[in-house]
Amino acid sequence: MDTTILPSTLLLTLLLSVGLFFFIRASTKDRIEKAQLVSTLDEDTLMPKIKEYFRSRSYRVAAVDSQQNQVTFEGFVRPSWFLALFLTFLAAAGIVSLSLVLSLLFPNLSTVFVGMVLLSPLSGIYYWKKAGRLEKVLLKVEPTQSEKDFPSKITVIAHRDELSELQRELQLKSE
Repeated sequence: MDTTILPSTLLLTLLLSVGLFFFIRASTKDRIEKAQLVSTLDEDTLMPKIKEYFRSRSYRVAAVDSQQNQVTFEGFVRPSWFLALFLTFLAAAGIVSLSLVLSLLFPNLSTVFVGMVLLSPLSGIYYWKKAGRLEKVLLKVEPTQSEKDFPSKITVIAHRDELSELQRELQLKSE
């Protein structure tokens, strides 16, 4: 038997485990982006629709800066049960893979390595505790001077998923 197979398999499995660790850690990361959007509606028609959209998504108006024509919405983002379970499953699969390779290298400790799979729910718990957070959306609506087709320009700073949903729901175009 080739003696380089087991160490190289261990190295690849460890690299995959590191990738899995960073994937789990990144699941709670903020993905805040700034977008410039335009609308075919004028500011007076668009603003009530935006307020209704955020109210329907359980956001509330947190601050209004009338000098800059900017509104700040706040809402609590709940963690996803599906993602918590999915991350737990991925962690279990990764730990099982690592424990199988380690038990081939150290057969006396195979029970300990296989028992490490009991740690996989920690990834779901980690996600659940970190993902639920208060999120802010900064929104500024202003009229445009250059284009007649799009009388309103909207600058939004929010989570990228919220941006895409806002754009889809209100039929806004990227500038």
